[in-house]
Amino acid sequence: MAKRKDVSATRKPRRTFSDEFKEDAVQMMLDGHSAASVSKNLGIGNTNLLYRWKAEILARSGPAAKVLDDQVSQLRDELQRTRRERDILKKVAPRSLGKGNSHALMI
Repeated sequence: MAKRKDVSATRKPRRTFSDEFKEDAVQMMLDGHSAASVSKNLGIGNTNLLYRWKAEILARSGPAAKVLDDQVSQLRDELQRTRRERDILKKVAPRSLGKGNSHALMI
């Protein structure tokens, strides 16, 4: 039977982060930065940690923070949908204004 290596001897010590650091990281996410970019910029290494901090902070903040977070999510979804619609219209508009097109837009 093969011997197991002692993993505890090779592990790095667990890092701890201050509450202020966690709040700043979560605020960056709420300001629109992606979890991946925040974790990379702050050297956190795992985006799941950021999402856990966000959930903890929102739970402490109460229902008002949860409502605001839900509204931000809805607005982001709406913005993404609007951008897709805009991109589709950008692709269609030049074709509909072509020469000899009987359905050209009247501007």
